Amino acid sequence: MNLIEIENLVKKAIPDAIIDIQDLAGDGNHYSATIISSLFKGKSKIEQHKIVYNALKGKMGNELHALAIKTKEKD
Repeated sequence: MNLIEIENLVKKAIPDAIIDIQDLAGDGNHYSATIISSLFKGKSKIEQHKIVYNALKGKMGNELHALAIKTKEKD
């Protein structure tokens, strides 16, 4: 799974998201994503991460091997 596919899935579920994705190992399998959205307001980090995992539609652990997620509330 590549950066564009990840970004497209997240954007589809979280339209106002500002997304920064890094390929950590250069192997297309290990990514870090920072996602900023107003949808995260008032939600715990766990709830925020669940929103992102749900956006990935079950690809985490299958097509997407590893994704470190950082979420932030958009002002």
